Formats: sequence, structure tokens, C-alpha cells
Amino acid sequence: MTVQRLALSGALMGALLAAAPAKAEEMRATEARTFIAGKHFSYNCFDGTTGNGRIYADGSVAGYIRVGGTGPLKYVVLPTGTLRTSGDRYCASLRGVPFEPCFNIQRTSQISFRGSISGLGFAYCDFVRRGGRGDMHRPTQLRELRASVQED
Repeated sequence: MTVQRLALSGALMGALLAAAPAKAEEMRATEARTFIAGKHFSYNCFDGTTGNGRIYADGSVAGYIRVGGTGPLKYVVLPTGTLRTSGDRYCASLRGVPFEPCFNIQRTSQISFRGSISGLGFAYCDFVRRGGRGDMHRPTQLRELRASVQED
């Protein structure tokens, strides 16, 4: 093999490796909770749903969602304990849902992860951490603020 062919082969191999997606790292529940809790993330889901929000250490959630990627942006608050660890899994307890969905959480970079419903790998959302505190606040603080505004 000539030096030129060897160099070309090396360059092609390097390009293929650089173009290959990074291997996602599966996170256990406590590791996922540490990586996610208290941080502000934007997200894009397989069905076009988008939004941003924060999952708190107490399992509550506050954020915005645009279902299917169309229509109005809606503010949503889920109560304490909605998200919790169950063994090695990160799961949700949702009123009106007859089962407790659990999630596969894969870190895709230092600031992002993919969450999918266990057993339904096609049903996923990609999350990317946003800088700063943004416009997210503790849900209780928002309720107190709304109540004080309504009283005025």
C-alpha cells in the first residue's frame, strides 16, 4: 500500500469515526436525578412536541409545552412526587394513569440526555440544558405570585 493510499484510508476512517454518533450512556435513577434535578432544559420529542422546563429534586415539574409542535405554548405544573426513583428506574406517578411509566435515560453529552418510555424506545424526547435560570421558578412561588396579583 502506498503512503498516499494509507493517508487516504486514514483520513476516511477518521471522517467516519467523527461522523458516527457518540454512544449514549445509560443512567441509573439516582445518577439521572442528580444530572437532571434543578436544571432548566428545553426539549423536542419524537411527535413534534416541544417546550422547556425544570424538574425539581422533590419530583415536581414546572414548564411550558407545545403539544405536537403546533398551537399555543401552555404552562404546566406537576406536584411534588410526580417523578421519583423506583429501584434503579426513574418513574412517574400521574393521577388518572392506571400504571406507573418508567423511563430509560441516556446521557448524550455533558448537557443533554434522551428520555424514552421503557419498552417504547420510539417514544422519546431529547433534552438540552439551557444556560442560566431563565424564566423558571418554584411552582409554589408562582402560585403565590398569581394569588397576590389577583388580590390587587
